[in-house]
Amino acid sequence: MITLRPFLLHLKKIAGFVFSAILVFNFFASVNAQNTILKPGFDKAEYIELIRMHARLYDTTKNTIPYPVHFKSVYNSPIVGMDNRWDLWKNTKSAVAVINLRGTTTNPVSWLQNFYAAMVPAQGELKLSNNFTFKYHLAENPRAAVHVGWLIGIAYLARDIIPKIDSCYKSGIKEFIIMGHSQGGALSYLMTSHLYSLQKQNILPKDIRFKTYSSAAPKAGNVYYAYEYESLVDGGWGVNIINGADWVPQTPFSVQNLSDFNETNPFRNIDGVLKKQKFFTRIALRHAYKQLKKPSEKAQRNYQKYLGNYVSKMVKKTLPEFQPPVYAKTADYVRIGPTITLLGDDAYYKLFPDSKTDVFAHHLLGPYLYLIDQYKH
Repeated sequence: MITLRPFLLHLKKIAGFVFSAILVFNFFASVNAQNTILKPGFDKAEYIELIRMHARLYDTTKNTIPYPVHFKSVYNSPIVGMDNRWDLWKNTKSAVAVINLRGTTTNPVSWLQNFYAAMVPAQGELKLSNNFTFKYHLAENPRAAVHVGWLIGIAYLARDIIPKIDSCYKSGIKEFIIMGHSQGGALSYLMTSHLYSLQKQNILPKDIRFKTYSSAAPKAGNVYYAYEYESLVDGGWGVNIINGADWVPQTPFSVQNLSDFNETNPFRNIDGVLKKQKFFTRIALRHAYKQLKKPSEKAQRNYQKYLGNYVSKMVKKTLPEFQPPVYAKTADYVRIGPTITLLGDDAYYKLFPDSKTDVFAHHLLGPYLYLIDQYKH
């Protein structure tokens, strides 16, 4: 006589094993979630703390911005590259560290870094000195391109930052905020891409979590770089904060050519389209097309000539062994990342009026702190 009892007992054991496995999985998932301190998405209080620590990066005796409440400074870097500097801060109550990147200073070399605005491919290498070649891979798309001046900045900064990340990791810190304001905001984009790239190469541990706040940041790359950066920080792990009255996030100048479009576009076969038109219509449209196409192409060439070749000669006075790279044939700078836009009201403009003499009336930390305090979202 056939009985099902042994089979049912075996099935019960399997069910018990599966149930136990689920409990163990949920336990470790819960522990892992509890160990994750940083949360995705914009955090107003977090940003205010970052602005407060960023204020300490500048050599000024007139700093009236309060000191951070929950963080302490543990490292101040030397000046590197083209007047670049960064600070390391640690949360006093949790295992979170902040990589705080300085923006433009009054030093002309710092401004020269901004004006060295030709683009280079987002993957390759820079020969900065006879014993320092910076290899980087900030995006996969070969059409992605970034600002060469700020790429020099992260090359020097990363050389100092990576060992500090390693030492933090060994002490139990696996979560980092990357923050920069102004030029530092532009650097924060490229630094974030570089650190993620090092994770892919197993140079940095893959269980490190990065979250990026780019504040008052100018545009650091073209649309193909922007697409990949936004994919990296998708899910709330990167945010761009701008004051709508601030001109810096509108820079550098952008020149878009037909070659900047995706491969599939209606302009590739423009001659075929024009041939289908009547004779005089075809002549008129071809003339109009050339008038639109040629100025942007000329503007891009001038961009490379003056903000690439010409400025690189001045850069070599600061970095004598620097070898200017081959520039990308694009200047299609775009705004990057999920954006929080702070719009001033009448009360704001009474405190921070437009000015014909003070071009930084809306760009410094004070206006940003005022606007974020009013931010309700």
